[in-house]
Amino acid sequence: MIQRGLLLFAHGARDARWALPFEDVAARVRAAAPAVALELAYLEFMSPGLLEAGARLAARGCTQVDVVPLFLGAGGHVRKDVPELLARLQQAHADVAWRLQPAIGEAGPVLQAMADVALARLAAADDAAMK
Repeated sequence: MIQRGLLLFAHGARDARWALPFEDVAARVRAAAPAVALELAYLEFMSPGLLEAGARLAARGCTQVDVVPLFLGAGGHVRKDVPELLARLQQAHADVAWRLQPAIGEAGPVLQAMADVALARLAAADDAAMK
């Protein structure tokens, strides 16, 4: 039987407040899909890292883990660093299928949401200027 896992993966930053939106995304996913094992990991500056979070999912019995980069685009980290890390996870946990998904910022609904927020902020700035 397949035990699914979801590994959300963000860049990381020195300022802990930077992680708040990503923690919010993870909490929303957990609330919507409580049966799915979920870990939030970071590339640098924060923990857990991808290898540690992946090991946690493997230890929880996951046999299939989708890795979703919480990046706006597929730059060097997504194209080079993440596949190298996933290869290391595959070597360490050969019984788990690690599937790299496209960067979340490339999804149409995410792009539309960003455009909608930008337009709403423009409208709010215009409203404020007229008062």
